[in-house]
Amino acid sequence: MTISVEGLAALAVEIQNGLSRSDRFNRMIGSIHHLLQCDATALLRYEAQHFKPLATAGLAPDVMGRRFKIEAHPRLEAIARAGDVVRFPADSDLPDPYDGLIPDRHELHVHACVGLPLFSGQNLIGALTLDGMNASQFDEYSDEELRVVASLVGSALNNALLLEQLEKPGYAFTPDARQSGGDSSEMIGESAPMQQLKKEITVVAPTDLNVLITGETGVGKELVAQALHQQSARAASPLIYLNCAALPETVAESELFGHVKGAFTGAVHDRTGKFEMADNGTLFLDEIGELPLALQAKLLRVLQYGDLQRVGEDRHLKVDVRILAATNRDLRQEVADGNFRADLYHRLSVFPLQVPALRERGADIILLAGYFCEKCRLKFGLQHIALSAATSNMLSHYHWPGNIRELEHAIYRATIVAQADARNGDILLMPHHFSLDNGAEVAEVMPIAETLPQQNLQDATRDFQRQYILRALQASDNNWAACARRLEMDAGNLHRLARRLALK
Repeated sequence: MTISVEGLAALAVEIQNGLSRSDRFNRMIGSIHHLLQCDATALLRYEAQHFKPLATAGLAPDVMGRRFKIEAHPRLEAIARAGDVVRFPADSDLPDPYDGLIPDRHELHVHACVGLPLFSGQNLIGALTLDGMNASQFDEYSDEELRVVASLVGSALNNALLLEQLEKPGYAFTPDARQSGGDSSEMIGESAPMQQLKKEITVVAPTDLNVLITGETGVGKELVAQALHQQSARAASPLIYLNCAALPETVAESELFGHVKGAFTGAVHDRTGKFEMADNGTLFLDEIGELPLALQAKLLRVLQYGDLQRVGEDRHLKVDVRILAATNRDLRQEVADGNFRADLYHRLSVFPLQVPALRERGADIILLAGYFCEKCRLKFGLQHIALSAATSNMLSHYHWPGNIRELEHAIYRATIVAQADARNGDILLMPHHFSLDNGAEVAEVMPIAETLPQQNLQDATRDFQRQYILRALQASDNNWAACARRLEMDAGNLHRLARRLALK
């Protein structure tokens, strides 16, 4: 079977019509997945030696959270370097990054794989990967036909990335913004609370306003600070970090403002303080609520007048520093209790940012689990790490009191436990590999695992999806669009799933 001219024309029209939509990448990949009859399809963006999934079809949800370092994935590296269609033989000994990540398949390994690099001019901007369980699944598609598909998708991806930049505030757009990805401050997540947080970061980052970042322990406040700095005009200058909770009161002033030789016993040479180090850049004061009251007054002076004194020195130094502060305390209450200066609080909280707890982020839990699975795979030198359907369900429903940090540690511990059962470096994380809540098994805190149904996992999963969608639809007054928003799904994907589950 070849790709018809009508099919290619319909694909081109569908891609271009979808460019202005927020779900542009999902529409794009859905059209390709249907046209080429793949078992799994992925649209990847290339940034700083990594491939980042923009949209997938037929793959586990956690794939969207994974970041594929090309030097760690031989097939993706081959696609990145090829410059043309890449067909991997069914018996290729190169590990496939999606092995074990196609749901409802008993086979772990993908059998057919085609990679299409995507270009803007001579620059690699992404890749389209086509995978199938049948070894000869794509044999009847000619290279020329696949090149046409790659050309259409590459052009559409380039236009979509430009539109994505133009939809941001004007001051956030730079001509080379698309080349600056791959940094360690990326915040994984597409839930409504995270979309709002990212929007607020984009708004305040280019200003010089002080920002107070609040949220529970382990939610990722330091990542927010890094994003604020990297999106600011100070990005070329240093971001200096100081944990106020770890400062002994006897040296705290020296850490912040520096000291001169002989200022106190043990001061055998001049020392530059964190404020001087951050001059023309950003100073991130983590756990600001732990700063002693005496130091709060001195910090306030620096914020008010922009000058400081080293310990033991009369001379004043001028500094230009933007302050980002973070705390897991309620500083308003701390002010009321007399533990924090009200004037300093108002200076710091010019633009407050609240980082949501992980339990409030819905499907982001699985994206983050996928992200940590890939990090864990690299750390331990494993072939593949996948999450079983039951594990994904349990992780999604656990309350995560320790937030993202707890999830990361849970994935690492589970991987170590699972290695005892692993074969050839292939890890499938199951519920019994996890131990949370001070040693309590996840299955013990999850009601769904208390009794096992008398049916296989695939049928049980479909029954659960069917009932869950019906309840969401009923709560949405039988409006499918509202139901999709409630479930945080693309409407098209929900319609397809509903048909597959015989709900439509």
